[in-house]
Amino acid sequence: MSRTVIRGGLVITASDEIHADVLIEDGRIAALAASGTPAAEAFTAERTIDATGKYVIPGGVDAHTHMELPFGGTFASDTFETGTRAAAWGGTTTIIDFAVQSVGHSLREGLDAWHAKAEGNCAVDYGFHMIVSDVNQETLKEMDLLIEEGVTSFKQFMAYPGVFYSDDGQILRAMQRSAENGGLIMMHAENGIAIDVLVEQALARGETDPRYHGEVRKALLEAEATHRAIKLAQVAGAPLYVVHVSATEAVAELARARDEGLPVFGETCPQYLFLSTDNLAEPDFEGAKYVCSTPLRPKEHQAALWRGLRTNDLQVVSTDHCPFCFTGQKELGRGDFSKIPNGLPGVENRMDLLHQAVLDGHISRRRWIEIACATPARMFGLYPKKGTIAPGADADVVIYDPHAEQVMSAETHHMNVDYSAYEGTRVTGRVETVLSRGEPVITEREYTGHAGHGVFTPRSTCQYLN
Repeated sequence: MSRTVIRGGLVITASDEIHADVLIEDGRIAALAASGTPAAEAFTAERTIDATGKYVIPGGVDAHTHMELPFGGTFASDTFETGTRAAAWGGTTTIIDFAVQSVGHSLREGLDAWHAKAEGNCAVDYGFHMIVSDVNQETLKEMDLLIEEGVTSFKQFMAYPGVFYSDDGQILRAMQRSAENGGLIMMHAENGIAIDVLVEQALARGETDPRYHGEVRKALLEAEATHRAIKLAQVAGAPLYVVHVSATEAVAELARARDEGLPVFGETCPQYLFLSTDNLAEPDFEGAKYVCSTPLRPKEHQAALWRGLRTNDLQVVSTDHCPFCFTGQKELGRGDFSKIPNGLPGVENRMDLLHQAVLDGHISRRRWIEIACATPARMFGLYPKKGTIAPGADADVVIYDPHAEQVMSAETHHMNVDYSAYEGTRVTGRVETVLSRGEPVITEREYTGHAGHGVFTPRSTCQYLN
């Protein structure tokens, strides 16, 4: 039996803050006891970690990553090995990535391909959502089988006609199936048919720079698609999770639905909270670094996103980590913004940026843990194995120094990409030590993990509905 005790830290979960010692046995949390009490003094272990003056928090759960995703004639630059290592450096100990069904192929083929990419390569634990690109009778039956295997959420796209796009009928059929089998439909809500018209018109006018990517993917078209997805889910009697919400108008649609008592949930991402169209407009094609979909919005949208996180109209912050190098990948879109691969790196930055948001007064410490650890775990059937520090939970634990200062930079990050979306950003707070199932992956700012430690983690259905 291997035992570790973490002494003297402030343990922060979504519900509590307590100065406590944490006992870990065989990869799980065995007990907590208030620091300095006889119960805590009785903890014995081979390894002791001194967390005095530090936070002891659950490992982050990033419910939206795209390692090795094929997109626009290239691939996301992080592999499961490099991406999960970077996640660990950023205090994230579980990712949920997206397996992709190609049109004309089965869900099983797509899932098997992603298992092959990830197995034996991950530094931290991982699960999968399934992108459903081709809804038919066979696909619908396969959804039931995947749920039995612990792949309990299915993503559809109202954008990207000809690639991932599903029409309203296909979306309704998948939602009806998920209403029966307990699955959760995740929706990329943008009106892709209308957007393609605006793209064509912009290019015809000679508007080719990266900033036009944001101008054609209008906030109203995100709001319209969000509204339509909510109504389709309502018709199907199914819950709905809207990914990467970026705009005031889309938040308003979610809030209205939730006020009506509908099981509708929303996620946003750090890029929408901290970046804006100012970045997309950077000169000399630098704006290409910030091309993602949904796109960055004008700064005034940020207030609605922060408010949504405080009022729980938005429940989760994930990264949509989908990195493409500036050199050789983003550059594919020089002279035509529609050919810039869509995606930003961020899996390493999320926990630190959200801690900075605590210091800036946007959210509380417990809300930080709630939106980054506990709720994503509950939303996607991993709680309380993941997302909290409590007896029986996996010992995915981060020792976090709330006073350390750092400057985010491509020179010092561990993501396999040649730029940082947050280059030069100063934040206070930094990961010091990371345990994954009790094993040290980061030890006092040294990587001590290894590929293959992380294992596939089957999930139950959404626990946030209960």
